[in-house]
Amino acid sequence: MLIEPRTSTDPELHALIVEQQRELVTVSGENVVYPVRTGASYLVGIVNGHAVACGAVVTLNPDTAEIQRMYVRPEFRGQGFSRAILAELEELAARAGYSVLRLETGGYLPVAMSLYRSAGYEPIATYGDYLGNPHSVCFEKRLPVLA
Repeated sequence: MLIEPRTSTDPELHALIVEQQRELVTVSGENVVYPVRTGASYLVGIVNGHAVACGAVVTLNPDTAEIQRMYVRPEFRGQGFSRAILAELEELAARAGYSVLRLETGGYLPVAMSLYRSAGYEPIATYGDYLGNPHSVCFEKRLPVLA
């Protein structure tokens, strides 16, 4: 899989985000709508010329960023693409000078929670937009300082 940066207006990225939101509605039973953030740094995974995975890094404060939009099309799951996108997002955040990464996922997504735990993320209390959401599970990871 080739991983490349994309802008928030990229049509392939937009298609992945729409698919993600549709899937989350099906899995959670709730209408999940997450806006595409213009200030985010997006990465897209490409296989045979087609976008199959995505993720983003969004600034929370000067030291902390948030991973958002982690998604892999169902037919490409189980091949390590989520882990590859996550690793690239972590590297992108570290190079940008962040020392902490946070993320939120739904408690109804055990595979996602397992991925984040296995990648070194620790559970934390909900924060920001996720406060009071009974379905939100939040994680945090300290990043190595890059010289």
